[in-house]
Amino acid sequence: MDLAHDYLIIGAGPAGLQMGHHLARAGRDVLILEGGPAPGTFFRRFPRHRTLISVNKVVTGSDDPEINLRMDWNSLLGDADDVRFTRYSDRYFPPADELVRYLEEFAIRHQLPIRTDTRVVRVERGAEQRFRLTDQTGLVYEARRLIVSTGVSAPYIPDIPGIELVDQYRDVPVDPREFEGLRVLIIGKGNSAFETADNLIASAAVIHVAGPHSIKMAWRTHYVGHLRAVNNNFLDTYQLKSQNALLDGSVERIERGQDGTFRVAFRFARANEVKKDLCYHRVIACTGFKFDASIFAADCRPRLVHDDRFPDQTSGFESVNVPGLFFAGTLMQVRDWKKSTSGFIHGFRYGVRALHRMLESRYEKVEWPHRTLPAEPAALMEAVLGRVNRSSALWQQFGFMCDSITVDGDRARYCEELPLDHAREQHRSASHFTVSLEYGPDHDAHDPFDIDIARIAQNETAHADQGHYLHPVVRHYRHGELAATHHVTENLENDWTWEATHRQPLEAFFARELGRRAVAA
Repeated sequence: MDLAHDYLIIGAGPAGLQMGHHLARAGRDVLILEGGPAPGTFFRRFPRHRTLISVNKVVTGSDDPEINLRMDWNSLLGDADDVRFTRYSDRYFPPADELVRYLEEFAIRHQLPIRTDTRVVRVERGAEQRFRLTDQTGLVYEARRLIVSTGVSAPYIPDIPGIELVDQYRDVPVDPREFEGLRVLIIGKGNSAFETADNLIASAAVIHVAGPHSIKMAWRTHYVGHLRAVNNNFLDTYQLKSQNALLDGSVERIERGQDGTFRVAFRFARANEVKKDLCYHRVIACTGFKFDASIFAADCRPRLVHDDRFPDQTSGFESVNVPGLFFAGTLMQVRDWKKSTSGFIHGFRYGVRALHRMLESRYEKVEWPHRTLPAEPAALMEAVLGRVNRSSALWQQFGFMCDSITVDGDRARYCEELPLDHAREQHRSASHFTVSLEYGPDHDAHDPFDIDIARIAQNETAHADQGHYLHPVVRHYRHGELAATHHVTENLENDWTWEATHRQPLEAFFARELGRRAVAA
């Protein structure tokens, strides 16, 4: 058995399958190592209550597969449009078991090279700086380049005295009858905490959900990892005085009495940090997950950030301190931390494709896919509006991923779907434009339901840069410095095709910037 490869991928979850597909299709020597018996091990257990919060909108009114991906948060990018999750479930929030089935069949459909029941227990550097991976049986695998797509597989346990005494989200019973008539404290204010609370509303006597910060609603921040509407029933029970409460403050200590109840020392954030001991029958920690770096030897252990929960990465998703070590999937969210969608399938599927193109360019000398256009204002305007009206990558990875247009003489090179920071780094010495979809810089400071529909519908151009809603932004860089920015006026139905309000102003912007570039040259 040949255990040496050019590329090794750890993890056959959505990201590992996506990266494996791209590399295998390109003819690269790749092997995916999966610790579980089949792809999608994480989703066989999580979320605990078995309903995904990722959108599965089957009926969109469009037959364009690219536009449909804007409303499909679970599909991977396969060889054909019929390899879509929307064929597996018609539920808007689908069952997690359907995602598991989809991932298994995606791997089979694309004949991906996977070794299951192969749990990596050690990663170290070998000869010629190759990575050496040892599995639970002692087998050793080697690779020139390593891609880790294990996700956040370890629980994040906050430093609270007594936290080891309580139930953890990963293994707390999901049968609400076990909490009949009890006082329950849930530590954490993310979706897992509220998913758990929602499950207990009808059975528990009292439920408190606690955390040091106020909750953030996804509908306001546009970060889908913040609290989603599908999980916010608990808030209704709090505001309408149904014995439940939301606590802003810190748990400082947890003790268990002889009668089995818990005494929790709590410091309230909104009451001059008043301290109070609260009593509960059960305490559940829903404090999230983190990257497990324990398998890495000291000579190749990636540097961690965000309370040691994620590996630090360059704009190319490479470890900042371990060359040749790359990350795919939800671990990519370090680059758009709590701002865009890299933590979720509908975001990282594009990040993984971008990483593959980076690897192809760097190691295989394959150019980034591109097309050549005349460097004329009308041609560039048409290309940009054609993309922003259809692209799923720019739509899903708002404010993070862009198209890049590099101008050289009378020709322009149009590349699709690069991370914004990577595009800027790659074109520091050139004149280039970036094209992205973005919300306004202070969008989360406004009530998202206090919308001036009339203003949006009229497509005002005079104040396009003040828009709060999603809209195209085109930036011009010269020698690495931002030279000019154009905001395409927002539109209620995301239709940026109007002649006077979208096409003409953008064409004028390109004419002005190309003229300035010619003068500068």
